[in-house]
Amino acid sequence: MGLERTGAARADLGSAEFKVTLQPNDHPYMNGAWTPQHAEHTAENMVVIGEIPTDIDGVYVRNTENPIHQPLGRYHPFDGDGMIHAISFADGKAAYRNRFVRTAGFVAEQEAGRALWAGLAEHPSLSERPGWGAHGGLKDSSSTDVIIHAGAILSTFYQCGEAYRLDPYTLEPLGTDAWCPPQGISAHPKVDEKTGELLFFNYSKTAPYMHYGVVGADNVLKHLTPVPLPGPRLPHDMAFTTNYSILNDLPLFWEEHLLPKGIHAARFHPELKSRFGIIPRFGGAEDVQWFEADATYVLHFLNAWEEGDEVVMDGYFQDNPVPQTSPDAWPAYERIMTFLDQNMLQPKLHRWRFNLKTGATTETRLDDRVLEFGVINNQFAGVKYRYAYSAASKPGWFLFTGLVKHDMDTGESQAIDFGSERYGSEPGFAPRVGATEEDDGYLITFVTDMIEDRSECVIYDARKLGDGPVARIILPARISSGTHATWSQGATIRAAQAFQPSTREN
Repeated sequence: MGLERTGAARADLGSAEFKVTLQPNDHPYMNGAWTPQHAEHTAENMVVIGEIPTDIDGVYVRNTENPIHQPLGRYHPFDGDGMIHAISFADGKAAYRNRFVRTAGFVAEQEAGRALWAGLAEHPSLSERPGWGAHGGLKDSSSTDVIIHAGAILSTFYQCGEAYRLDPYTLEPLGTDAWCPPQGISAHPKVDEKTGELLFFNYSKTAPYMHYGVVGADNVLKHLTPVPLPGPRLPHDMAFTTNYSILNDLPLFWEEHLLPKGIHAARFHPELKSRFGIIPRFGGAEDVQWFEADATYVLHFLNAWEEGDEVVMDGYFQDNPVPQTSPDAWPAYERIMTFLDQNMLQPKLHRWRFNLKTGATTETRLDDRVLEFGVINNQFAGVKYRYAYSAASKPGWFLFTGLVKHDMDTGESQAIDFGSERYGSEPGFAPRVGATEEDDGYLITFVTDMIEDRSECVIYDARKLGDGPVARIILPARISSGTHATWSQGATIRAAQAFQPSTREN
């Protein structure tokens, strides 16, 4: 089915094999669908159930967490070393690769042969490197988010690390981005496909606590400005429209009096309002217009657009940002299990409207089901759209069991289930080549089947979800579950690489 690399190191690590020190254990997120994967594969001519459509052209990419060394103290799945999985399509054929992201931390731990950083669930004093976040006591594993910009994959870390670039077809490392500010960037930078611009933010424990920036289609920094906040905050995502970017100051953040002790204890402050800052795309701190809204925490936004005097934004409003932990099932891991369980956090599809003239905010609940990790046709990012695709989760776990398609105009929805003991990834929407309608295309996801002990790339016709997959491509190994994924059209990648051929290294 393909060539297994069996951990063979790549050029930037010399000729030695990977040093793996991870020992088998009973951690719930090192077993089952979250079992770490340490082998790299290259595969073509894979077994296909059904038929790969000939009108798909592009790349679907997913980021996953795969710890390679025995953790220092308690392990949190977001600590795992980033591994990119990419499957490319052209002319009814598919090619798959997976590679570790060669972060500075990954290379340093390979050289040491052991873990050097403590994880999210431990005190940073256990780390051999001082400081907070991805530039300090927490390793930048680049394992959170993944997008494609300027002809290359960009993988990022949720606690503000470097921007690591990889070739979207070969997964060869292309280094870090020179435009990345000293504070790093957060996960969830956004790409405006109409302009090719990348929009990003970061956050830190020192004033002004946030920055916002714009990178051009040529991968050169065009704009960077501070966005002062009242104190250290924990934003995770942002949104944008044609003319504006939307940042946030939400009432779930570290206990400030504990920070001097190196203790990062997040607390929800329901007495405070959520605040959303709307800034012109190339605006400065003085141009931010702040809007207050109901107290919540939002992991992910879906889309935003302009409508008259209003900016409209859709996302996932958490009804229960700090749920009560229960030690019944996992007495040693109850906090980790609780805060990874979407059914405990209760995110619901929600709409905010911000009136730029009056300063008023109105809010509407769009769906009472627990849903998260939504995607759209990226060609409609930043403008009014009609269709959204959200993930449903398994109670008690960070595992996706199915998808829900929403028609935002009619309010109708359609749900599909991946099947018994089958767990998917955040999907990507692949527009059909030559499509003129928003939902004319395919939903693509990686599914891990625990009964068959394998993983598949599964393709659905987005207009006929109820008909089941049109193709299931059997991958060369069972992959670990993970966080985010993305899709990019082949024509977009090729045009960007032709514009700046240095992004492609064969």
